[in-house]
Amino acid sequence: MDPVSQGALGAALATATQDRKKQLFTVAWLGALAGMAPDLDVLIQSGTDPLLFLEYHRQFSHSLVFIPLGALLVAWPLYRIARKSLSWRQTYLACLAGYATHGLLDACTSYGTQLLWPFSDVRIAWNNSSIVDPLFTLPLLALVVAAAMLGKRILGIVAMAWALGYLATGWIQQERAMAIAERQAQARGHTPERLSVKPSFGNVMLFKSIYENQGVYYVDAVRVGLTTHWCKGSSIARFDKNKSFSKLAVDSQHAQDIERFRWFSDDYLALDKFGRIIDMRYSMVPDSIDAMWGITVDVTNPSDHVGWWASRQLGPEQRAHFVDLLLGRGCQEVSK
Repeated sequence: MDPVSQGALGAALATATQDRKKQLFTVAWLGALAGMAPDLDVLIQSGTDPLLFLEYHRQFSHSLVFIPLGALLVAWPLYRIARKSLSWRQTYLACLAGYATHGLLDACTSYGTQLLWPFSDVRIAWNNSSIVDPLFTLPLLALVVAAAMLGKRILGIVAMAWALGYLATGWIQQERAMAIAERQAQARGHTPERLSVKPSFGNVMLFKSIYENQGVYYVDAVRVGLTTHWCKGSSIARFDKNKSFSKLAVDSQHAQDIERFRWFSDDYLALDKFGRIIDMRYSMVPDSIDAMWGITVDVTNPSDHVGWWASRQLGPEQRAHFVDLLLGRGCQEVSK
């Protein structure tokens, strides 16, 4: 998730697990910094290999086995500041609590987190939280700040209760959206080879549904509120390297990079109208196939790395359409 959410949750667990009233402010900022620290892996980049960051972001620094060492690496330099208020043990425990929250919170999103590294490179994504969600973050942040300023551990506990309750609600919402998506696929006469639903930006009420049937991806939106709605989207053929880039040598750098991008994207690949290979899982508007990122292939230079592009722009028409989807306007209400 975003750094503010990561820091707030790290501070919440740190304050909830240490009963140090006078030192709770120090405990909170230690937990917050430790909660954000794993994302320093974004610094692992290459000027010639644009996909390197995809391999290392949410990898070793986010894994469960790295938590004790990661907390140590954070606590070691910070203890020079915190030792006026806390012992080394208390400092390390605050950082341990904050660091431990990061990978698990990221796994709640749809991006994918290698929690089991180095034993597995599977990217775990529970799809029960948006990458940015103010309704999750703002109450959490307010409770943590209050806990730190007032020295009240109970507010840290309430903050953790809010976070866990919200994420549990997201899980329930995801299950509801999945059930509707499965029903609508069946209504089309399709038997999906695989199907997933992912929360859209900033909420856990509107989900993006994507499934594959006979080599075609179908993308729709599902709204799960007091009433449930299905919003018809569009479809696109699944990417086939043998058809699109048949002359690309298997051992070329381009071919290897395509496979790396396939792994990152969980094989949800398609070719857009510009000839770019796109990650079908993400779009700013959930019923759209306009991807947020992808790679470009230049068959005239197959020994070079592929290109990388990203676009997170949302125009006025798209924003209006997103609001319509969020309110269920123009969508089909689904009976229970």
